[in-house]
Amino acid sequence: MEEAAAVADNPRFRRLKHFALLVFCSLSLSAADVVTLRTGAQMTVDRAECGEPGQACILHLGGGRIEMPAASIERIERLPEAARPAEAPAAAPAPAARRTEDPRAVVTEAALRHGLPPEIVHAVAATESAYQPHAVSPKGAVGVMQLMPQTAAQLGADPHDLRENIEAGTRLLKDLLLKYQNTPNPVRRALAAYNAGAGAVDRYNGVPPYRETLNYVERVIERYWKMVPGTRPGP
Repeated sequence: MEEAAAVADNPRFRRLKHFALLVFCSLSLSAADVVTLRTGAQMTVDRAECGEPGQACILHLGGGRIEMPAASIERIERLPEAARPAEAPAAAPAPAARRTEDPRAVVTEAALRHGLPPEIVHAVAATESAYQPHAVSPKGAVGVMQLMPQTAAQLGADPHDLRENIEAGTRLLKDLLLKYQNTPNPVRRALAAYNAGAGAVDRYNGVPPYRETLNYVERVIERYWKMVPGTRPGP
């Protein structure tokens, strides 16, 4: 918690914490609420609760809960009763079909869990793989967050598992932001380290002069600002 707060409170990192116009709900909804995020992703949760303006919304899911800034939520809708699957007979329950998860929703969950602005993690995921769970780079990087197998192993994650891939990639990004938070251009250094490795960034004391890495950093930052319109600083 303290590490995540350090990232959020750092003055040079603070400008990444812009959110769009607040949309508030003062409802406590029943099971199967559909939450639409600013990024366009949707999540189906057991119950969504939003309190007074300025407070976080609490999403109840599978016996757990996720606290999400109200600014990151576009709307919350109750799933009609008719759209909910009927319960199978107790004597012969039908095998549950495996639900295909939305990578965008998983990215948002992981970002909030680690105290990062969802937009920066979305910008990385979109640049790395366009949210493709089965993407494999020519160098062997895997999944939405394009983890190299050895990096995934160090993080204790299966890179082929959607949730583990996104969770590990988000945790790596947070660790890099913390590593460089007191250096010049900390976000650019963290992004460069995600692409080229922290060793290269440390060796050059900044973004290494690799064309691929330079282009990567600019693409991620450009995507980030597109997700937070109206907040981009002037030249």
